[in-house]
Amino acid sequence: MEYRILGKTGLKISHLGFGGIPIQRIDAEGTKTVIRHLHEKGVNYIDTARGYTVSEEYLGYALEGIRQDFILATKSMARTREAMAADIETSLKNLRTDYIDLYQIHNPSAADIEQVQAPGGALEALMEAKAAGKIGHIGITLHPVDLFATAIELPWVETIMFPYNIVETQAEEMIRACREKNIGFIAMKPLAGGAIDDATLALRFIAKNNNVSVVIPGMATIAEADQNFAAVNDEAPLTAAEQEKIVAIRDSLGTQFCRRCNYCAPCSAGISIYSMFLMQGYHDRYDLQEWAKARYHAMPKKAGDCIDCGVCETRCPYNLPIRQMLKKVRDLFGE
Repeated sequence: MEYRILGKTGLKISHLGFGGIPIQRIDAEGTKTVIRHLHEKGVNYIDTARGYTVSEEYLGYALEGIRQDFILATKSMARTREAMAADIETSLKNLRTDYIDLYQIHNPSAADIEQVQAPGGALEALMEAKAAGKIGHIGITLHPVDLFATAIELPWVETIMFPYNIVETQAEEMIRACREKNIGFIAMKPLAGGAIDDATLALRFIAKNNNVSVVIPGMATIAEADQNFAAVNDEAPLTAAEQEKIVAIRDSLGTQFCRRCNYCAPCSAGISIYSMFLMQGYHDRYDLQEWAKARYHAMPKKAGDCIDCGVCETRCPYNLPIRQMLKKVRDLFGE
């Protein structure tokens, strides 16, 4: 396993990290199995969040007895001092530890960043927790490129997490700037929220960028862990065939696609929005038309049930025209 220094934190971390979202779909024992397997392979970086339901709790259970061998990162949507202080205590309890190596401001807007830094903001609680030894370092996670440019100039930001993958390369200059400023860069959404089905190619692409400190694919099985480990540690250059497939993936997905982050939820009409686009993807990209139709029509709420309120669009970190996209799904499947 290759190890890199996470920017100004000075932490020595494995180039492959563990993304804690998918374990919400398994259980505590399954999480322990995967974590112990990764531990044997030398993976030492774990990312989770207060917003990932049971993820912190499962990881706390999985890490008992080996906590000291991992760099543990979590994050919070709290914007005020009081709320952040409470979240830090909850994270410590869930993760069954007395310190967290990296605590991050989770997906703030421009206005949120101002609130976080203002008197009574979340940054005060983070600084207090850092002084008390409850957290080691402070980072931020983002989606819009303009906020990346803002965050990289903030003196308290030690790490930045941002989407980076085959089809989302818009921040490569900023990622390079992170290295120049000694800010650790954490690549999230390596498979574009599941839109890229070739995980090996996706991770090999990212691993070739030396400005990336760590990539954090989600994994819920040993098979996924082994596949990701092999991909990130494959030192061979990308082949001509792989380069051609990268171009094909970019041409297929474009830039206007759902990453399944589910920040748009809940829908006012009860639609599982990301499921609508998932079925559209199966129909259009994977040649599974009949299967996708059957799955779509079995859903209790369809794209045609959209009431055009637009609330989902205010929540989408990618500023997708969700209502317009839902109409295309409705037209595709007929309801």
